[in-house]
Amino acid sequence: MESPSRSGVFEASTDARLESFAESISFDRRLYRQDVRGSIAHAEMLQSVGLISQDDCQQIHDALKQIESEIQSGDFPIRLELEDIHMHIESVLIDRIGDVGRKLHTARSRNDQVSTDTRLWVREALDQVDALLMELQKSFLGRCDADMDVILPAYTHLQRAQPVLAPHYWLAYIEKFDRDRQRIADCRRRVNQSPLGVAAVAGTTLPIDRQQTANALEFDSVTGNSLDTSSDRDFILESAFVLSVIASHLSGWAEEWILWSTVEFNFLKMPQQFCTGSSIMPQKVNPDTLELTRGKSARVMGNLQTLMLLVKNLPLAYNRDLQEDKPPLFDSFDTITAMLELAIPIVAGSQLQRDRIAARIEEGYLDATTLMEWLIKKGIPQRTAHHAVGAIVGLAMQRSVPLTELSIADMQAHAPQVDESIRDVLGTKNAVNAFTSYGSTAPAEIQRQINLWNSRLN
Repeated sequence: MESPSRSGVFEASTDARLESFAESISFDRRLYRQDVRGSIAHAEMLQSVGLISQDDCQQIHDALKQIESEIQSGDFPIRLELEDIHMHIESVLIDRIGDVGRKLHTARSRNDQVSTDTRLWVREALDQVDALLMELQKSFLGRCDADMDVILPAYTHLQRAQPVLAPHYWLAYIEKFDRDRQRIADCRRRVNQSPLGVAAVAGTTLPIDRQQTANALEFDSVTGNSLDTSSDRDFILESAFVLSVIASHLSGWAEEWILWSTVEFNFLKMPQQFCTGSSIMPQKVNPDTLELTRGKSARVMGNLQTLMLLVKNLPLAYNRDLQEDKPPLFDSFDTITAMLELAIPIVAGSQLQRDRIAARIEEGYLDATTLMEWLIKKGIPQRTAHHAVGAIVGLAMQRSVPLTELSIADMQAHAPQVDESIRDVLGTKNAVNAFTSYGSTAPAEIQRQINLWNSRLN
């Protein structure tokens, strides 16, 4: 049978090389469930407006569900000359129920059909990623209470900066992933518009009901302009961007934990089931999952660039170039899903090396800023206090001692306002307890945030 996409105007068969070059069934077959669902909704609408009979609609419905079952079980023939999953399903439908099957494509083009199927698929995929992000947030949140007594150095420029409670780190990632979830929700609103019924480019003269199919497919609304809808892939670009930001967050987290698991840092011990060994060095326990998370983020970001370049010069409306949107789209979702599925147990199962962290936490003068702010409270201008504390730190560095081991007289030589009460803010534990601002690492503030996220996520 000739492909249903070729009309009687053709006098020559398709060149076999073009069939191979143009096929997309090798990657778009994963849209089969969405295609069947969209086709059933379309058939039901055609029946309700009187374009096909109730019996026709039932035959189409039953045959499509049978085809869906056969594809799912792997018992479905693939033919390159049928190009894509949409033509495969329609061709088999026509083989089985004849002219009734030929009625299904009434008032529908592959343009709005493909867009509908893709939107349905992206909507489901976004929901899956959102659910995984929430589980990852819960993994970080689940660490907070148990790690409340651990103080870690926060870094700027990879240099020790100020002391923070370990949950402050975990809450930071919860915030990042929550912004990702907000972007997913916002993106999903634009994904969730029904293109079905715009047909090829200009709409149709037939009395269809686009709102009925939108309702049946759980779309929030219908798209507003048939010309725009035929070419619109903004929803794919936006999804790819959202996934790229998620990839960036996961890559940054992976890099941090790779560093933390080194002998030099020794802050973290990862679950060994997510590590690998060396082919020659028997002592190695390598954080390969995190390294691959960092590396695979490049694929997701590269896919976004591929998609941007794909559409950048396309005129209205549909162009066959758009067939190439699916491999990078599918790959980005697959990659992010795999990254998240591994991140969740790694976060939950890793252990902080408490003794080793505590043994070195006073290194790096993490309490210097707290000392400066103590002086500011005494009425010293910030720049003056900054310079004085720099000199005090310089003295401690010369003696290779922490600030807590300097005498009051040593500090008074640079800041006469210093008295014994300065001891209340020196040392990392005192420094952490001195914080008061909203969103800071103050213990009470951390607990407030933990309670807030517990109510949101649980």
